[in-house]
Amino acid sequence: MTFNPIDAWLQMKAQLPPLAIEGIGIKYIYPIFLGLLLLEFYNAKHLYNIKETWASFVILVGATVIRVLTNVFEITLYFYLFHLAEPLREQYLGYSSFGFAWYVWILCLFADDHNFYWHHRLSHNIRVLWAAHLPHHSAKTFNLTVSIRNGWFITFFKPIYWLWLPLLGFEPIMIATVLIVNSFYQFFLHSQLVPSLPLYERIFNTPYLHTVHHSSNTEYLDKNHGGIFSFWDRIYGTWQAPIQGLKPKYGISHDPGTNNPITHNLFEFQEIWKDVKKAPGLKNKLMYIFGPPGWSHDGSSMTSKQLQNELKVAKAEGRSVPEHEFIRSN
Repeated sequence: MTFNPIDAWLQMKAQLPPLAIEGIGIKYIYPIFLGLLLLEFYNAKHLYNIKETWASFVILVGATVIRVLTNVFEITLYFYLFHLAEPLREQYLGYSSFGFAWYVWILCLFADDHNFYWHHRLSHNIRVLWAAHLPHHSAKTFNLTVSIRNGWFITFFKPIYWLWLPLLGFEPIMIATVLIVNSFYQFFLHSQLVPSLPLYERIFNTPYLHTVHHSSNTEYLDKNHGGIFSFWDRIYGTWQAPIQGLKPKYGISHDPGTNNPITHNLFEFQEIWKDVKKAPGLKNKLMYIFGPPGWSHDGSSMTSKQLQNELKVAKAEGRSVPEHEFIRSN
């Protein structure tokens, strides 16, 4: 079967639900988000910093432009892989596609969120990926504007985690739709106005749980990576319930010291380059790129796991250690 990317794009445009089409998505989804932002701001102005909020909107504009430009390539790639593997599925698995049955939608949603968990987790554990993800965490406040604060470069590698879905037989249109559903759900996770929902939180992620993920407290570093579902973190050992009496400290420990949106998107890449230049040997240079944030060849900074282990030792010895002693420098 000959694959024509133009035909694939036209097919996607014709079949995708209206909200999944970029232009209509911007027309309908963004106004809803803006309305909710204004409502939260009206009811909780103390949670907002005007300069930081402005920076978040500028970051949103840049991320949207890049997303629109890369979306055509991403969806076309899904179609290409879907059609490429179709003869193999028919020959060895006995089907050409999973189709659009209701249970397939549910399976696709679970698979999509599982993809997101690992994409998100690795974005916190591989420094070059963290550099692309950092703008989402660099805000010192935690409100709905954080949900629109997505790095400009993350979209260039994020689709890699989803490539197995069209190969296995999930329809590209279905994949694109559940991606939007997941993003829509995660918008609501960035608010301090929603209380704990204990029964709901056994399965689903909530703003109350997501405050942990956005906190730079040592106990909270690299925890709660789930998107829609909270049980991935329990399964894979990255779960952390909010600790009674521990006030979340939002933002990142190694801060750019400005609200400039360009700086926030380039800052960690520049820091990586500085570390690579000073690192002795190829192995150390590669570790500064692909190792975990905070790793250092000389012990001048520590990873989140090292920090958490140090904190456990301090508590076991009965020592009270100021939080500033437990920060990572990258």
